[in-house]
Amino acid sequence: MRSKENIDELLSYIQKKSSRELLFNKENIQKAYIGKEDHQSLAIKILSVFGGLMSGIAFVGFLFLIDFFDSVEGLMLFGSFCIIGSLFLNKVANKIIIDTISVTFYLIGLVLLGIGLVDSVVNDESIMCFIFMLIALFSLLIVQNYIMSFVSISLFNISIAAVLTFNDLTSWIYIYTAIVAAFLTFLFLNEAKILSLKNMLSKLYEPVRSAFVFTFLSLFLYMDEARFTTFSYSYLVVASVMIVLSILCIVYYLFKILNITEIRHKVILMVATTVILIPTAYSPAISGAILIILLSFMANYKTGLGLGIIAFVYFISMFYYDLQFTLLNKSIILFSSGILFLAIYLFTRKKLTSHEKI
Repeated sequence: MRSKENIDELLSYIQKKSSRELLFNKENIQKAYIGKEDHQSLAIKILSVFGGLMSGIAFVGFLFLIDFFDSVEGLMLFGSFCIIGSLFLNKVANKIIIDTISVTFYLIGLVLLGIGLVDSVVNDESIMCFIFMLIALFSLLIVQNYIMSFVSISLFNISIAAVLTFNDLTSWIYIYTAIVAAFLTFLFLNEAKILSLKNMLSKLYEPVRSAFVFTFLSLFLYMDEARFTTFSYSYLVVASVMIVLSILCIVYYLFKILNITEIRHKVILMVATTVILIPTAYSPAISGAILIILLSFMANYKTGLGLGIIAFVYFISMFYYDLQFTLLNKSIILFSSGILFLAIYLFTRKKLTSHEKI
């Protein structure tokens, strides 16, 4: 087997480079390597789920056409069956095709159950949201693979936002966004410690990280598209302050990595970062996208980095579009911002070049 030969060669090379005898558990290393080879990227998994979901929707549409769901009880029963069956299928098998089928029917089951709950005696939207939150927690306890955990955590977060919306607590969505920002910062900065725990949290680290990044950016999209008319700006500022503090925590963390020890340099960088982020106080989506970019770049999380860059461009464009200024003033703002970022780039480039010469 080619992978086994590569592992043997690598271990032999490491042993030759070491001045003392090293002990390796070849069996566990080979299992981990093979498991890594079978690991599919998030993009492939999302495309697989999307393809399976389209076929599942076509199947459910066919059932509706033949009047299979004439009763509310039938909807709720079939939906519950899809959810339970998908969890069982995901529990007994660990293949990408099985994951696709199980997640597809899991989502279909949630939709059918939601339609059944709407048409039944459950008229309170909050109760429906709490039911979905319980389903998400139950699913997370039963199955801990990547895709199902990602869907369950995303469902839980979406249900929280829905509860706040249905109860006219739209201002509290900004508070929830601030909490998610703090949690993401803690999660990324303590990645090594969490993965070393070897428990359920370490096993769920990757889906939790992906789901909360997705939730964080989706909350900004939701708030931007919904354009809430009844909310307090103080809550919005709280979200902005928390995001700025999170970014400052990352900057402080980078001081140790870059070996910046002088107090004067630290103060200058912290103040400069704060000054640059102050204009985003009433647009936390921009600073939120910057936060995701910094966290993902620091942790080498390519999916989050790509999403953060796309979100940053989108939120900047929407902020520019919504400004109540003339076209000339908007052009001056963009021109000045461009000069500022080019100046920062040239300054950092010059410093890096000087260090390389040394």
